[in-house]
Amino acid sequence: MKKSAKKTRFRWDHVKDFCETLTESDDALAREMVSRISDKWSLWTMSVIVELGQPMRFSRIMDQVEGISQKSLTKTLRGLERDGLITREAFAEVPPRVEYTITALGAEMLDNVAPLWLWVAKHVQRFQTSRAAFDRA
Repeated sequence: MKKSAKKTRFRWDHVKDFCETLTESDDALAREMVSRISDKWSLWTMSVIVELGQPMRFSRIMDQVEGISQKSLTKTLRGLERDGLITREAFAEVPPRVEYTITALGAEMLDNVAPLWLWVAKHVQRFQTSRAAFDRA
């Protein structure tokens, strides 16, 4: 007999009830933002920017987000800026200088996502065990 899932402490019906009050466009945006925080680069990029605690140049962010291409970082930064999670400041210098900073909204998002990120990191072995068992079956 399989173990049943532990009863959650969070009431998902509260989320459902609240989401049902959203307009169609607000619901679509909420879903986009959930996709944003679950994509490959956004959270990592935001965490790099917030960790330094001061504006960061593109090249420094790229050095810290291991494996990201210039194209992917550009796309990620533009999306984060559009959503109000970071700011971009361009300086009229030669060569041009651009700096990125986390916004209050971005910092608040990271504060709320960090516990989930930590939980996942602490349970990596359990995920590995589950995957190995599945692959053997």
